[in-house]
Amino acid sequence: MSVDPQQLLRELFATAIDAAHPQQVLEAHLPADRSGRVIVIGAGKAAAAMAQVVERCWQGEVSGLVVTRYSHGAPCEKIEVVEAAHPVPDAAGLAVAKRVLELVSDLNESDRVIFLLSGGGSALLALPAEGITLADKQLINKALLKSGATIGEMNCVRKHLSAIKGGRLGKACWPATVYTYAISDVPGDLATVIASGPTVADPSTSAEALAILKRYAIEVPASVRTWLQSPESETVKPGDPSLARSHFQLIARPQQSLEAAAVKCRQAGFSPLILGDLEGESREVAKVHAGIARQIVLHGQPLAAPCVILSGGETTVTVRGNGRGGRNAEFLLSLTDSLKGLPGVYALAGDTDGIDGSEDNAGAIMTPDSYARAAAKGLSASDELDNNNGYGYFEALDALIVTEPTRTNVNDFRAILILESTKHDA
Repeated sequence: MSVDPQQLLRELFATAIDAAHPQQVLEAHLPADRSGRVIVIGAGKAAAAMAQVVERCWQGEVSGLVVTRYSHGAPCEKIEVVEAAHPVPDAAGLAVAKRVLELVSDLNESDRVIFLLSGGGSALLALPAEGITLADKQLINKALLKSGATIGEMNCVRKHLSAIKGGRLGKACWPATVYTYAISDVPGDLATVIASGPTVADPSTSAEALAILKRYAIEVPASVRTWLQSPESETVKPGDPSLARSHFQLIARPQQSLEAAAVKCRQAGFSPLILGDLEGESREVAKVHAGIARQIVLHGQPLAAPCVILSGGETTVTVRGNGRGGRNAEFLLSLTDSLKGLPGVYALAGDTDGIDGSEDNAGAIMTPDSYARAAAKGLSASDELDNNNGYGYFEALDALIVTEPTRTNVNDFRAILILESTKHDA
């Protein structure tokens, strides 16, 4: 079997992205009756690409407004596309959130609303609750991103500080019929967690949000604490009649992308091992992956090479250094440090939205000689890991993956390719 390991890894990443792209997954889920007027709203990194699909497929009158991350826009003729900041919200996100609420505030029972939702929507649709400023939310968001909190924990806090998340947007649409089409970027694919669930009921509580802030020692302004201690801060709860006509449909999820990549693996003669959606510190998750890879190389367990270990989900990084790099660069740097050039093992880690954290790369590639090549350049994998400098490490090796924005988002994709024997090493 002759294969270019790095090329195959890149093809697996492209397959995972394609399997979750709105152009592939949205049309089949739209209502059968596509005549009449529809108002389209949306938020997330895939929002503009999703809006394009609705414009192409809808036969009646279409209008609306969606917000996506800067540089993630796409040309639409009838639906306005606005760009805003992610992962920390800005004034543009605040302004468009106000406009979205105004757009749906005077609807009746005959109206239909399509809400296009994808990862990134929490930051992009930023409308602070009464008495809370955008600066307050920015401060808390930055602290959460550095704290190591899970996406579920971050979104619990975000929902309770928002005037639009946690079911509040769905409530504002009442009595119109709302169809939410979501691309999941969260482990478990929970509707309440994806972009903080603007149109679905939320069982979490303000007390839980306060507990999360305390757990990660995040200082908050007195106005925020006062708000979270008041009954008005509670989100829309299950059973609320204002959500009776709100329908939620998941159209793409990380598992679909992992399964599509697994098919590609088999076609190339590699056995896939899907570990699924994972959470935890990036560097610790990498150590577990390294242990599995080492067991395969040394003992042929839990499966024999040639094979590929696949996983997704959203890991976290507790920032301690001042280097550059997102979750995927951190994962790959920790993997490199753990394996130390184990022969026949190649790996790719990348974010399916094309942006690893806030950098300009989607991720990076590790080869069996990465550890030695970096050492020859004076770079210590463990030292760079201590400095959270995965980007700098792989940039020095010319091993960054740059895709530009993909306009979808099912979160991280990781593939560790293990050759049958070292004689195949490139």
